[in-house]
Amino acid sequence: MNEPSPQPLTLTVHSLAVPEEAAAGEAARRRTRAGRLRLLLVFALCAAPVVASYLAYYVVKPQARSNYGTLIEPPRSWPDAMPLRKLDGTALAPAALQGQWLLVAVGPAACAAACEQRLFLQRQLREMLGRERERLDKVWLVTDEAALKPELQAALQAPPAPVWLLRTPRAALERWLEAAGGNALEEHLYVVDPRGQWIMRLPPEADPARVRRDLDRLLRASSSWDRAGR
Repeated sequence: MNEPSPQPLTLTVHSLAVPEEAAAGEAARRRTRAGRLRLLLVFALCAAPVVASYLAYYVVKPQARSNYGTLIEPPRSWPDAMPLRKLDGTALAPAALQGQWLLVAVGPAACAAACEQRLFLQRQLREMLGRERERLDKVWLVTDEAALKPELQAALQAPPAPVWLLRTPRAALERWLEAAGGNALEEHLYVVDPRGQWIMRLPPEADPARVRRDLDRLLRASSSWDRAGR
């Protein structure tokens, strides 16, 4: 019987990575991953204050905080079309008031005793903020064309922190601000944030100590993105 002829033996040689090259490649990949993680960590650390202030300021519900004033949700932006004039008749754009927290009083030029008390409270609240008071301006929106009492105007415009005295029609204010049920628009003070948004309404004859706590919270929540001055 004839035996089959032996077949030639073939060998396949597979290339193998040089150990040093493989180690170098793995080290490079690890460095890349570590670099990305560090970049994400830096971004998270930088963004954290802004995100935290955003959540504290806009997302946390009033029920979770013991606020005294009424939070306005959603906040109402100052209408661009609202006519504002200085006492000398010069027009002023609402955007000129942005960049500072505002504590706003409204009412006619014939400021009676209750009106004067609100303006005194407005001044008192700003001073109670201590070193943070430079982040808040006082505004009186005069709702008619009558002249202010000279002595009152002089007191309000005296340094170091004069009041912004601006005229605007009451009807225009009613399209932006809103009084609590049973109260007149003039009975409240209103808090406007540096972006020009009405965010809080204070009760009539408000307790200064309790209002100060509200203002302190708002200023702390916005400290990462708001600075004194425009």
